[in-house]
Amino acid sequence: MTDVVWIVLTAGALVVGLVVGAAITRARHRSAAQPPAGPTISVLLQRLVQSSHNAVVILNEFGDVVQHNPRAEELGVVRNRRVDTHTKMAAELAKETGEPVEIELRPQERSLGRGPEAVRGELRPLGDGFLAVDAADESEAVRLEATRRDFVANVSHELKTPVGAMALLAEAVLDSADDPESVRRFTAKILHEATRLGTLVTELIALSRLQGAERLPELNAVEIDAVVRDALSRAKLSAENTGIDIAADADSCLLVEGDRTLLVTALANLLENAIAYSQPGSPVSISRRRVGEFVEIAVTDRGIGIPEEEQQRVFERFYRLDKARSRATGGTGLGLAIVKHVAANHGGEVKLWSRPGTGSTFTLRIPAHPNSTSVNGSGGKQ
Repeated sequence: MTDVVWIVLTAGALVVGLVVGAAITRARHRSAAQPPAGPTISVLLQRLVQSSHNAVVILNEFGDVVQHNPRAEELGVVRNRRVDTHTKMAAELAKETGEPVEIELRPQERSLGRGPEAVRGELRPLGDGFLAVDAADESEAVRLEATRRDFVANVSHELKTPVGAMALLAEAVLDSADDPESVRRFTAKILHEATRLGTLVTELIALSRLQGAERLPELNAVEIDAVVRDALSRAKLSAENTGIDIAADADSCLLVEGDRTLLVTALANLLENAIAYSQPGSPVSISRRRVGEFVEIAVTDRGIGIPEEEQQRVFERFYRLDKARSRATGGTGLGLAIVKHVAANHGGEVKLWSRPGTGSTFTLRIPAHPNSTSVNGSGGKQ
């Protein structure tokens, strides 16, 4: 290849490079002149504030609302473009100190029994006299804390009762050392209180394990008929002592996904509850069936029944509809709470129908195993 050809090729490459470079430069100029596609950063920030789960409010140097999102009105932080007096006072403090101030807001609707129970947040200076209020609904946390305090108080009371009784009975035994009949009577009472205390501790441990737990990670195929037989066996002594006959329907061959031990405990608690709140000699029945994707086990009694306004409360820990009757039967007030949590941990629920003077039906609903069929009624899946 001659020098002339090299010169020509080099010149051609240079020209091409210049043309391409000029094209790239023009393209860059055009992109710089045109606005970027999509929303700007300020628009995105505005959207973020408007969609925030927290209440966000901007105040000026006079404490007036400059900007707020819909959540601020939902939580009662802003009403008619004004915040409450407490927030204004906190704003003055924040301006003086230049430091964030934690506040508990007082929504105006709370006094009317509506709106959130507790709205807590922080007020921060933004400079130039502006301040930001960032608040969240903490009603659930407040309710949980109140429940925890009640639980601790109830546990303390429930544990002190049998322990105190055992101490008094032990003193009575010592004072009656020369009276064998009295010793036997007081010792029997000590045994009763000790049994009650043991049951209470056992159920507290069971409830603590169930509460807050997620759905059971490992589910096995459990025969409902076996669960019913085991639960009936546990409740047999209580039923015999009160002269109550428990009638059960025929075997169903139903299967559920779950933990057999927990299901037996839940069903036995329902039976014990039915026995405790029934008159001696009255009937209690248990039935099972498949409804859609669930297996239902229903325990029905002809007992005192539960008023409608108290039907949700019976699942609370230590709640007793009839305190005298419950204590007489050795009840701990935890049985139905355990049933509720067992059902929830299996991905099911417990339902209640009741009418005072007529009786009650508690229905435990547990997801059915894919291979579960029923031989009751139609002889197939119901």
